[in-house]
Amino acid sequence: MATLLRTITLPTDPDQIWSAIKGFDKLASWHPRIPPSEMEGNTDPNTPGSVRRFIVDGNVVAREKLIEHDDQGRTYSYEVLDKPIPVDNYIARIEVVPTPDGCEVRWTATYDGADEIIPVVENAFGDGVYSVGLDALRDRFDRR
Repeated sequence: MATLLRTITLPTDPDQIWSAIKGFDKLASWHPRIPPSEMEGNTDPNTPGSVRRFIVDGNVVAREKLIEHDDQGRTYSYEVLDKPIPVDNYIARIEVVPTPDGCEVRWTATYDGADEIIPVVENAFGDGVYSVGLDALRDRFDRR
C-alpha cells in the first residue's frame, strides 16, 4: 500500500479553515482546478455513503464516495470510485489539525498500485490536485 501526503501550516484558526473546506460537495468553492460537483440522488453531502460527481461540459468525469465526515474532528475521508490512474482502494482524507500558531491542513491518500505508478500518482494527485488546493488555502487565509 502506498501513501500520498501533502500538508500546509497556516496562522489561521482551525475552525475558520474547516468552515471553508468541510462541505463534501463544496470542493470547487475553494480549489481552483476542481470542476463543480453535485450529489447523486440529492443526498446530504456530509452523510457517509453519499456520492459526489464532478461534471465538465455536462459529462460526469469522476465520482467519489464519502466514507467519514467528522465536524468535531475536522476531517472527512472519501473513496475514489472512478479511477483515471490504474490504482485500487484509493482512499483520501482531508483534516485540519490545530497547532500552537494556527493549524495544519493535511491531505493524504492510501492506495494499491504498481511501483511504477507511484510517481504518476504523486504528480497527478499530489502535485496537480492536493498541492494546488493547499496553495489556494494559503493564498486565501495566510495574511502574513
